[in-house]
This record gives sequence, C-alpha cells and structure tokens, in this order.
Amino acid sequence: MTARAPERSMVLWFPDWPVTALLRDGEGMPPGAEGRPIAVVEHNAVVACSADARADGVRRGQRRRDAQSRCPGLVIVPADAIRDHRAFSPVVAAVEEHAPGVQVLRAGLCALRAKGPARYYGGEGEAARVLLAALAELGLADVRAGIADGPFTAEQAARAATTRAEPVFSVPAGGAAGFLAPLSVSVLADATPGEPARAADDLPGLLARLGVQTLGGFAAMTPDRVRERFGERGIRLHALSAGWDSRPVEPRIPPPELHREVAFEPPLEIADQVAFGMRVAAEEFTTRLGAIDLVCTELRVELFGDRGEHSHRVWLHPRSFDAAAIVDRVRWQLAEDQEGLRSGVTRVRIEPAAVDAASHHAPALFGGGPEERVHHALSRVQAMLGHRGVLTPEIGGGRWLAERQVLVPWGDRVGAHATVRARPWPGSLPEPHPATVFLEPVPADVRALGGEVIDVDERGSVSAVPAFLAESGRNREITAWAGPWPVVERGWDAARARRAHRFQVVDAEGAAWLLVCEGDAWWVEGAYD
Repeated sequence: MTARAPERSMVLWFPDWPVTALLRDGEGMPPGAEGRPIAVVEHNAVVACSADARADGVRRGQRRRDAQSRCPGLVIVPADAIRDHRAFSPVVAAVEEHAPGVQVLRAGLCALRAKGPARYYGGEGEAARVLLAALAELGLADVRAGIADGPFTAEQAARAATTRAEPVFSVPAGGAAGFLAPLSVSVLADATPGEPARAADDLPGLLARLGVQTLGGFAAMTPDRVRERFGERGIRLHALSAGWDSRPVEPRIPPPELHREVAFEPPLEIADQVAFGMRVAAEEFTTRLGAIDLVCTELRVELFGDRGEHSHRVWLHPRSFDAAAIVDRVRWQLAEDQEGLRSGVTRVRIEPAAVDAASHHAPALFGGGPEERVHHALSRVQAMLGHRGVLTPEIGGGRWLAERQVLVPWGDRVGAHATVRARPWPGSLPEPHPATVFLEPVPADVRALGGEVIDVDERGSVSAVPAFLAESGRNREITAWAGPWPVVERGWDAARARRAHRFQVVDAEGAAWLLVCEGDAWWVEGAYD
C-alpha cells in the first residue's frame, strides 16, 4: 500500500506572536511598558521578544538573566497561552473570511489547503498575498506565508521568508526534499504539534550529538536503522525531513458566534439607559448559549466611549449568568469604572469568557435546599445594592492579621486571594491564629516588675521581663510570655519601611494575647479566645 503524497499547503506564520498578542490584548501588560523592549518568558527562558529587544541582542531561547544583561531596560512578561489564543481567534476568523478551512497549529501559526484559494485567486502566490493584505488591514504587517508540499515544509518556507524581501515563499511541487536538506535538525522540535513536547525535543538533540546536523543528513539514513534506533516517532520525523509530509490539513470547525454587540447612536451618558438598551441583547446571548446546551460562567464585558476610551472586565458568577445578571454587570461596570470612560457609551460588547454544560447547572428535582435559597437571596440583595453590596470574608495574604481579612464581592472568584495567600510571607504569624483580630490597633502598655517600660533594641533583645499589661483601661499581670519575633517590611524604602516585634503573653486570668512592639509603642493585634 503506497503512502499518500503530500498535498499543497499554505502556512501563515506570525513572528513573535506572544508579544503581538500582549500588545493587542493588553491584559498582563505592566504599567509604563509601552514603547519599551519586551520579552515574553516561560520557564525562565525567552519564548518571544519585540523588535526593539531583538535589536539589543535578545533572542528566543535565551535565559532570562542573559536577556536582561543584554538589554537592561527589558520588560519581562510571563507567557500566557490563553491570552495568545484569545488574541489569535479573531485573526483566524479574518483569514476564514477570505479562505475557509483553516487549521490552527498553535497560536501564531495556522495552515490551510492551497488548492482552493489558488483556484479562486488565480494562483498560490496571489492567494497568499490576498490573505497578507487582509491581515495588514488588521494591523498585522509582519506576517509571512509559506507554500509547499505538506504543512511542515510550508512552515519552514514561511520562516525562510523572513530573510527575503518578499513575504511569500513558495517551494515548487516536488522540491521539498531539496529545500529542507540544508536546514538544521533543531526545526524538528516543533514538528509535531499536539504531541508531547519532551518526546519531540529529545530527538534533535540526540541527532546533533551523533553528528547528524541537517535534515538532509537525517533523511539519508535508511528507514530500518531509524526505526531500530528511534522507533516510530523517529520514522515520522524521518519522513518529514525527506519532504514526505503525508499529514493533511485538518480545518477547524468555526465556533458559533456567541458574542453580542450593541451600538448606541447618539452615545448614552446615563448607566440605566445603557443597561436598558442591553436587555434584548442579553436575552439573545443566553438563548444562543441555551440552544447548544451551554451556560456562561464567566462573562467578558467591553465598553467603548465616544472619545475612544475602552473599559474591559471579566465578571464571574457563583452559578451561571441569566439575562438580568448580565444587565447588572454592565451597570456595575459603568458605575465602578469612573476613570475608564469619561464620555458617552457608543458600543457594548458581551461574550462568554468561560462556559459550562447546561446539565451541570440544572435545578434539582426537589430544589437545592438551603444553599440554593441563600444563593437567590444574596443575588437579589446584590442586584439592588450593587456589586459590592454583598461581601463575603476570605483569608488573604500578608504579614499582619488585619490585612489578611479580605472582603470579596459575592460571586467573584476567591482563587486570586488564595494565590496571594500561598506566597511566602517572611515574618507572618504561624498557626494557630488568634480567634479575635482587631482591625484597629488597641493601644497597650507593657511594663516590667519595677514599673519601667519594656522595649526591644536593634538586636531584638528585650530590655526587661514583661510583668504587667495594661489595655482598654484594665491592668493585667503577665504570668507567661514568648518572643520577640521580628517583622521587617520594605527595608529598601525609607518612606514605607516598617520594623516591629511580636510577643505572645498569658495573663493571670488565663487569657492569651498577641502583642506588637513597634518603636516605643505597644498595641494588641489579637486575642486567643
């Protein structure tokens, strides 16, 4: 049985897409990073960088410290695959308007069959130029197109186009082996998208150590020896190296249009007017989701002002959004984002940021019990009082007990505070914690047996043994004490630096107290009830 010959494929490559996605999406961009060299880092290595950073010597694959040494003003941004795919989705949709049947290989790289667009636009090169012109209208001018036998060879052709004046590079039919022969075996590391990266990355390094540096050298090896040494994965990559890519382009099924957008002419200045105008759109939004048995659990709301302002936020819900909850979020965003929109609202866009199967949110046969009633009651109160009208307590991060008490609006995700809580907090109080925490410090007076005030010197030594505690007008005899434990914050900032010491004491009545000595002052942080 003969293998299927490679089909003519076209690949569009967007160099350094993670940086482009960051600039287009804006989420995750550090303040003041506009106009500065940018590098996107994953696992402490550079995966993409801007043109300014590349001009200073930053390269893909460099360690973070090496990149910063070459470019001291480099802005480091963590990699975010979700952001990359979110920004790439409308780009793929724009390509599909001119040539349907696009396969997303990964964010910033897509492939399509060359035959159909070539017949429609009068040639493979002409079809590629039409697509690049459409992308240029979206502000993506640095896109490269490669055309060859099979997606792998077409991808290498697109990357080779970066060294040429023409952004389109076509490998003639039957010429894949000759084109690939001088390329380094390192290009095989990304040759199998969707498969485990570790298995794909090991083979190129092993080939290099064995003295096989080019794809032509690898293709010259006999298939039996390749299978014996590298297994079936090696046979697959050996075929790619020889220009025999039998993998067809698998077009994606475009997702249904779930977003809704409402334009206002003239622009609306009053939040209630905007919310009223969104009622029909919200109903249509939930109806479309329901038609495919989905519900929205995270909602993205975008507001556009008459002067070009843009307000963007992702809202969460303890269960799932209905039309009334969507309208409430639009109203709340207008009320809370006073700095984002300074003019009338011209357009509102809503889309699902996360969806779930509707069956997971169907009401129980006999109701949801007390939990369901609490949910409906709190949601109704929040709808009347606003987003921060109903708050739930949560433990956050910090060194001081008062700042660890966080009030979260009902329905917001609590995981963000859990992430902060999980960070190391040197000087924080270990468990068990006091049952009573005073939000406002309670002044105290701690003295020795002879009446002198207790203090702590720079080395953390106590001036005398604590014997008496005075707080809230009561004098207590101290029978046991422990400490001091230093708490040092922001030692590099003279204006905000803070240095204090914690003590635990037990009085004659058996009550335990958590005290803090900061400078010449004492105060009670908590009580162990």
